[in-house]
Amino acid sequence: MRITRRSLLVSMPAAGLVAAVGGSVALPAAADAPAGTADVEPLLANATTLLAGTAEINRLPAVAAKVETITANARARLDLLDAASGDQVFADLELGDDEAALARAFTYVAEIALATATPTSPLFEVREVQDRALATLDRLQSEYYHDVESGYYGNWFQWEIGIPTQVTRTLVLTRAVADPELVQRCVGAMDAFLLNGENGDVDLDSRFHTGANLADITGNRVLQGALTADDARITKALADQSTVFATVDPYRLQHGVTDGYYADGSFIQHHSVAYTGSYGRALLTRVVQTLDVLRGTAWADDGTLVGTVLTWVQAGFAPLVAQGWMMEAVKGRAVSRTATGYTDIAAVAEAVVDLTEHASDVDWLRPYAKHLLVASATEPARMVSPLSVALATAILDDDALVGADAVAETSHHHFAAMERSVHRRPGWTFALSRSSERISKYEYMSAENLRSWFQGEGAHQLYLTGQDHASAHGLDGLVLQPAHGLPGVIAPDEERQTVPELYGQAWYDNPDHPLEFTSSSESQNTYVYFPTGTHPHSGGAAMEALGSAAMVLSDDVAHRDSQRGLLPEDLRTWASARAVRSWFFLDDGVVLLAAGVTDPQDRDVLVTLDRRRSGAATVIGEREDGRAWSGAGEARLRWLLQRDGDHSIGYRLLESSTVRVSLDQVSASRRSLRTSNPDTLVEGEVFSLTARHGAGDRRGSFAWSIHPGADEASLSSRPAVRVLENSTSVQAVTDRRTDLLAINTFTQGWHRVRNVAVEGAASVLLRTTRHGLDVAVADPTTQRSQVRLRLPRRYRVENGERCREGRHGHGSELTVDVHQLYGRSAVINLRRR
Repeated sequence: MRITRRSLLVSMPAAGLVAAVGGSVALPAAADAPAGTADVEPLLANATTLLAGTAEINRLPAVAAKVETITANARARLDLLDAASGDQVFADLELGDDEAALARAFTYVAEIALATATPTSPLFEVREVQDRALATLDRLQSEYYHDVESGYYGNWFQWEIGIPTQVTRTLVLTRAVADPELVQRCVGAMDAFLLNGENGDVDLDSRFHTGANLADITGNRVLQGALTADDARITKALADQSTVFATVDPYRLQHGVTDGYYADGSFIQHHSVAYTGSYGRALLTRVVQTLDVLRGTAWADDGTLVGTVLTWVQAGFAPLVAQGWMMEAVKGRAVSRTATGYTDIAAVAEAVVDLTEHASDVDWLRPYAKHLLVASATEPARMVSPLSVALATAILDDDALVGADAVAETSHHHFAAMERSVHRRPGWTFALSRSSERISKYEYMSAENLRSWFQGEGAHQLYLTGQDHASAHGLDGLVLQPAHGLPGVIAPDEERQTVPELYGQAWYDNPDHPLEFTSSSESQNTYVYFPTGTHPHSGGAAMEALGSAAMVLSDDVAHRDSQRGLLPEDLRTWASARAVRSWFFLDDGVVLLAAGVTDPQDRDVLVTLDRRRSGAATVIGEREDGRAWSGAGEARLRWLLQRDGDHSIGYRLLESSTVRVSLDQVSASRRSLRTSNPDTLVEGEVFSLTARHGAGDRRGSFAWSIHPGADEASLSSRPAVRVLENSTSVQAVTDRRTDLLAINTFTQGWHRVRNVAVEGAASVLLRTTRHGLDVAVADPTTQRSQVRLRLPRRYRVENGERCREGRHGHGSELTVDVHQLYGRSAVINLRRR
């Protein structure tokens, strides 16, 4: 049976609640709290219940372990208070010049306060412990969080978000006994430290107050307004927060902000970083918490926000989760952290579990919640809220509920705004990362993701169903791969130095330069932390479960501006290789093309067809001359099959070229990707399939395909895919199984492929149907207003409001409106005349 969050928020006898969990008793809904300027206690009570649970729910066996953890954490922090000596506040922290240590100190106080507010904890409402928590908060605020002039150092995030979150939480949890003067003083300090704001409040024009960061700041300010009975503060904070929930229109930016969710499900943070898997999930968590805190108050959601969040989950999150694993393509610098993609899903699963109580009539939501919990092996007891623990346990224990993914097993997802593609088929999922002048090539920051330079240069990940993704992907898979040899990457064959290796610290420092390079300056972001490329071409077309992608490799903005003499001479930059690239996503695999592979500095270029951590892999194949192949080495091959346990991946070489097959034993430290990681040695076998373009080589084109689940028979048979052209102006393939013609064009003018002509740079898919033709057209540059196609026969437009058909000779000329689609596809259904 179902247990609901709404029912948990009402006061009822313990016996009644236990009966509801164990039987089919319907629990009453909470009555709406009366509206009014003084109606802040229900809001604070909701926040407390969210964090600490209720007596009834905390007695449930599934939640008892959570309460024990809360209590144990508080006791451990009290022990650190007792063991402190000299000027220490807590025994294990040295405060004064490390903002992260100060944030931990405030977190310790909040953990003590949480136990005192948690019913059924032995520390619940123990006045001595409450007083200790408040006295420690008072000391930390008075000595370390009061003087902005001397106290604001290091990472701005801790001063404006990290510390205020813990201070606000502590005050909410201890409000019954807290001195009002302390509350006012703490709120005043948090306003004063909002240096990136304006007059102690949010500044929507600040580059720091966007996306997930803005949601965090405003979420804290809502609770601060409740603590001080300042309904104007609450209303203003919620109004500011609402800007985060609006879909970003790149043609009509609000406050110049590009951070947030887009119409195609993309999520961007830090202005140009694909970030669903880190900041995006933080925002999802914060929004659902806001819904919970406001329920039954004068500020409660009218249902609009719930609908928005449901869209985020289904269109923005679900496609990016492979069997309970958050994909690396949307994690930014977080890919270098020790937490796995399964761990990442815990926060998403908790938010989805909580959403089931706000949208009980959405039929796919509870099955998806169960799917996430099971696929990621998320333990309910590790969730933040005791209420979530109870709800998740009830979902898992509901034998009548069958878990199901929120997206189809056979589907294609083109996230045009953040330049990511996800192709799903039974047994496998393929994720592709691209970049352009709009989207960053990578993200490095805070000594995280040290060797990230090529992660957006056409790198891909292949997730095989039934495989432990932590064994092939994540930090341990990434650390075993060379930075310039990630799967799918084309890059100069050279080693680069990391930021700490170059400058002896986690950022480039040059405050005297006109661009004022400091740790969190805009120049640092642009040129060091997350530089974009310099070419506009990165996009693709999508039509039902098929798709394409294309990009033009370019230098990043740092190297371009360095060559122009705009940057300091000691700021090290690198030139990129050049290539025109395409991917075609088909039913049984992915076709990859590259043309014009060169290097502006005459370096050898490494073309990594694929690379992945394996177990005890075996490799067989066939040479171009028909002779059998096995194991490692170098040759001209027709096809190759790699088997690893129960999984297999096939490769076809669609253009003649010499490739190298490697099965290497590799070891590297986790610290090589993030300085704060433990110095743990990772060892394993790595399979790689590579080619090389030498500085003097005349031919610079490569074509290959990847077929998960293939076998020897399928690879040795006649390919269904044929490469029609692979040049720097046109790349095109045809697939006879799906009657698909897929074309990417890169230059101005008309391009002819078979009997179809495409004008200008575009991505086009054409599929023959029984009565006509289905067409998908996209502008991969986002700069065009229309794309024209010429077809060999006459058609009429059956569906497609963006298409106008006219006559051209004996055929049709289609004029497709791509204005302000921002890379999304216009799909047209044509019928033969």
